[in-house]
Amino acid sequence: MSHDHDVVIVGSGSTAFAAALRAQSLGARALMIEKSVLGGTCVNWGCIPSKTLIHAALFRHEARLGAGLGLGTDGEGLDFAFLNGHKERVVQHLRQTKYLDILRDVPGLTLVKGTGRFLDRHTLQVGDQVIRGERFLIATGGFPRVIEFPGLHGVDYLTSRSALLLKQFPASLVIIGGGVIALELGQMFHRLGTRVTVLEHGPRVLPAFEAEPALALQQALLAEGVEIVLNVAICSLRKGAGLTVVEAEVEGRRREFAAERLLLAVGTAPASAGIGLERAGVALDDKGFIGVDERLRTTAPGIWAAGDVTGGMMIATVGAREGIVAVDDMLNPGCACRMEYLAAPMTIFTDPELGMVGYGEEGARRAGFEVITSTLPVSAIPKAHVTGATAGVIKMVADKATGRLLGVHLACHNGAELINEAALALRLRATVDDLVNTLHVYPSMGEGLRLCAQGFSRDVRKLSCCAE
Repeated sequence: MSHDHDVVIVGSGSTAFAAALRAQSLGARALMIEKSVLGGTCVNWGCIPSKTLIHAALFRHEARLGAGLGLGTDGEGLDFAFLNGHKERVVQHLRQTKYLDILRDVPGLTLVKGTGRFLDRHTLQVGDQVIRGERFLIATGGFPRVIEFPGLHGVDYLTSRSALLLKQFPASLVIIGGGVIALELGQMFHRLGTRVTVLEHGPRVLPAFEAEPALALQQALLAEGVEIVLNVAICSLRKGAGLTVVEAEVEGRRREFAAERLLLAVGTAPASAGIGLERAGVALDDKGFIGVDERLRTTAPGIWAAGDVTGGMMIATVGAREGIVAVDDMLNPGCACRMEYLAAPMTIFTDPELGMVGYGEEGARRAGFEVITSTLPVSAIPKAHVTGATAGVIKMVADKATGRLLGVHLACHNGAELINEAALALRLRATVDDLVNTLHVYPSMGEGLRLCAQGFSRDVRKLSCCAE
């Protein structure tokens, strides 16, 4: 029976470590429980390996663009073993320096390996060890969702996790899904030489995001050679002549899509089953996600939850902040700690990159604002012509009465960098005029934020470079 801890954390990913470090900084002892590899999804099977390969694919794509400018390179040839080794070295370095070394060097952090299962809301069992506690944080994350399409178990399918563990790239790939993972990995595989077909159920990709940037990305992917098929209803899956065949109905017509490999990219499921949450009194929604309030409290007193297992914004930075808020609430009863999601930025690492923060247009209206918007084509930004990356759009949402910026949604080169400035502007409750009057480096992609803000009151097509 273990009692030598103040906070028990189930999981060891970015959410869990942020929470454990916050507890340690407040003088508390944190015990983490992990059944798999230290570091969770992001560093092992998610953000780090995928973005490493995505960036490598960008190098190859830009080499081809360079050839078109007379630079004498064509981007041909691929040493997969070397590339895969590079990915593994990046993963191992960050797992070591950001997780293993911290666990070793920071006092007050302890790891127990094994699957934790609640016996009641004060007791957790890990193998033969029984752990008692007054404060628990569930940070078990999620895993790739699998839909039981007819014939699924007769084919060898990939998920986002197994796709990043391939020892060689397939010649062709069919992806079911048109969301974040489908587009990130789809473009990456395409740029590394795979023929890619994306099958999306709805009328456009990224149905949960603002239409203007989503459609700009969709058009850019089509122009690059990725096949995107919309309004698809999957009928069945089967093997045929060494290929995986997807039978589908597309706008009333039966079609077949055959490829060497099949990737399911249909969302994330919570890792909430099999850990005794029902015994602890922790309520789940109909999809298995843990319900929490703004302080990350579950329905069971003394148990908090954070990260992907709660079904909110499934990005590492938000999960980490949720873990911190949960620990603050645990150790500082009565504090004003609450999660604030409005200024939390998110990026989709395609090319162009999609960035978003704050309200979308309809969401702002539902929140009671009288909305005004400004939309700027990326081709209106001088730096876009310097780089040749003219695809995309920037959209701003603002409150008509005050001019306060409510949301920014963009698809552009280096969009992941631009959206951070927009997030700061939202956090500081900046107005459109604040952005207009903020000087930006010329030429830079960041200047697009100022130009889009100017677009609320002026026709930016009639402005000279750097014009006020």
